Amino acid sequence: MRSTRIAISAAMLGTLALPVLSATTASAVPAAVTAAPASGCYDLPPLPYTVHAKAVTIRSKASSKSTAVGVLYKSHKFSVSKKSGNWVYIKDKTTGVKGWVSGTYVYRDVRMCLD
Repeated sequence: MRSTRIAISAAMLGTLALPVLSATTASAVPAAVTAAPASGCYDLPPLPYTVHAKAVTIRSKASSKSTAVGVLYKSHKFSVSKKSGNWVYIKDKTTGVKGWVSGTYVYRDVRMCLD
């Protein structure tokens, strides 16, 4: 009875150890693949700023309590000139209004580089 348990335990340990041993030999192959030169994705310029809400309030100062001077809609064209904390200073080219918008709603998308 005891020898049967030992034989079963040894067989189980062998089957558990087999994937671990084969994983160490297989992991050496991807290391050589990752040593290949990276794609030119990281050399590309950053993506443009976009509005990630239906509309964003343009404010006179970089504060949520400052005076609202306009509304930036998703369809408007705008340019960004500077940042301060989580605020972005923009010029709305559609209406000509300048001011600060929250960086929570106006930010650059992240480029996905698939190798």
